[in-house]
Order: sequence, then C-alpha cells, then structure tokens
Amino acid sequence: MNDTEIHSLAFGLASHNAKNEIIEVYYPAPLLCPDTALSSLILTSCAIQSGENTVTQIDKESAPALVAKLLEAKFTEHAEQIQQMNEGQGQLILCVQFKDSAPKSVAEAYLKLHLLSHRLAKPHSLNLDGLFAVLHNLAWTNEGAIDLEELPERQLAARLRGTVLEVASVDKFPKMTSYVVPAGVRIAHTARVRLGAYLGAGTTVMHEGFVNFNAGTEGPAMVEGRISAGVMIGANSDLGGGCSTMGTLSGGGTEVISVGENCLIGANAGIGIPLASGCTVEAGLYLTAGTKLNVLGADGALLKTVKAKELVGVEGLLFRRNSLSGAVECVPLKSSISLNDELHSHN
Repeated sequence: MNDTEIHSLAFGLASHNAKNEIIEVYYPAPLLCPDTALSSLILTSCAIQSGENTVTQIDKESAPALVAKLLEAKFTEHAEQIQQMNEGQGQLILCVQFKDSAPKSVAEAYLKLHLLSHRLAKPHSLNLDGLFAVLHNLAWTNEGAIDLEELPERQLAARLRGTVLEVASVDKFPKMTSYVVPAGVRIAHTARVRLGAYLGAGTTVMHEGFVNFNAGTEGPAMVEGRISAGVMIGANSDLGGGCSTMGTLSGGGTEVISVGENCLIGANAGIGIPLASGCTVEAGLYLTAGTKLNVLGADGALLKTVKAKELVGVEGLLFRRNSLSGAVECVPLKSSISLNDELHSHN
C-alpha cells in the first residue's frame, strides 16, 4: 500500500458526552480499501493529508460542498448518504485509516468493529490492540449511549417527564443489531451478539447463544452456545445449548481457538483447543489442551494415550467420556454432522 492508498474510511454520526468527547459512532456504510478516485476526492475536499489516521468533524455548512463534488464525480450513492446524515441529529464525522494500526480513538475503534460486523473484514484480520483502553464504558439506553457520569441526571430528567430511562446494559460494547443486521441471519436475543461479531449468511443464534467481538461464524451455523472473543466457527457447524469455546482474553492465553467445518460441540460441552473439521465433542465434555485421553482404533482397541493438544488438526474425530471408567476417549467418526436445511436455508 503506497501513501495515497487508504485501508478504510467511513462517514458516521458521532455521539458526544458533556466533555465533548466522542463516545460512540454509527457508520452506515464503511468502506474497506475504497475506490482510489472516491478516496482522493474525499481527502482533497476535506483537506486531509495522506499519512496518519485521522478523524475529522464535518460541520453542516461545509457538507453541501462535499456533496456537490461527489455528485459531479458521479458518486451519487455516497453523496445522498452524506446529505441525509448532515440533515439529521448527531455530529457528522469522517474517519480515515491509511493503515491498519492499533486504534487510538473511539472513532477508529468503532470503524474497525463496523468493518467486522458488515463482513468486510474477518476476525483476526484487523489490528485491535488496545481496543479496551480506547472504548468508553457506557450506559446503553432507550435514549442511546450515555456517559456514566451523566446517567443519574438523565435518569432524573426522565422521571420528571413522567417516563423511565431504560438501561439495557452497562458495557464498552453495544449490541451489534443497533448498528448493523447482516443479511441472511437469525438472532433470537439481539443483546447476546456484540458489535464486532462476524456472522456469516445462514447463521442462527438462539436465545442462549452468544457471539463476542472479533469472533463469529463462516455460516451457515447453529449457535446455541458461547463463541468467545477471537473464535471463528467453520461452515455447517453446530454449537449445542450451553456449550463454550475458550477465548484468548482471559488468563493471558495466546492460543487461537477455532472450530472447523461440519463440527458438533454438544450441549454443555466446551473446547480449549482448535477443533478440526468433521469433529464431535460429546455433550458435557470440556476438552482442554491438557486433557489426557485414550485414542481408540476403529475396532475399539487402545492405540495410545495423549494430551488433547496433540490431536489438533486431525479431522473426523469423536471425543467422548467412557460412561463406565470415566476416561476421556477419542475414536474416528464414521459419519459427519449435517445441519437441518429447513432451519438455515430461509434466513
């Protein structure tokens, strides 16, 4: 990428706190590796120099000139969107990232999260170092994002109007569906999917399912368990009710956990190792890297005893617990898992 190329850019509507700090941004149509002619026009019109990532506020008086230039250059869709955003509430901003460096501002952080949920970038493809330190911990309410220091005053103001300010959550991450709903998905309980989740077409997230940021599914997939930060689920895999995938945020872990295609993790089971395609983990079995297990042949004979991490990358395995001895076993599967087409082909 040379100095004139751009990694990503987006026009957004920013919310501020009483200190005039940006606390969250909505980007309706972020762009990854945007058209060179479009980006050059935007940079010139907004007097942005190539080089460092930047966030620029666009006042209501200067926006029409930008819209006119975009219309003249036949970028009609972008022009109409900017005009529409300029006529509404909230501060119109432009965030330009010349390089995929660690986010230094709330605007940059939200652009990266939008890129993920818009399926423009996949988990682990963006630099999210220091993301938590950049984001504000906010009250997410029926009146939008509110700085926690300002929450008591807003709650009182609502009561004085005869209404109640509903606080849905207090978190650094909002729910994804307040910003983007990707095509071809079903989400039974929207609060359980964070902005920055990547949901592939054909994914169903049931009421107890959870998808963190920088994580998700290739799709189609059935998610009734937990997809922790950093975990990617392959196509046609099924996470049973209450199951868990171990993320890398807690405990200083660096191992990237993933699930291959055509896998099943049974109800209340879990994995702490990458799971290759075509594998099944029996309900209730939590498989960590150090779990000792007996590897059995197709005839049931014991071949060897190993730690689970030694089987990373091996496809078509069933991990189970012997109901008599209690020992964890691994046997080759004779068939693979298939999702119910009726449930996933009509999202």
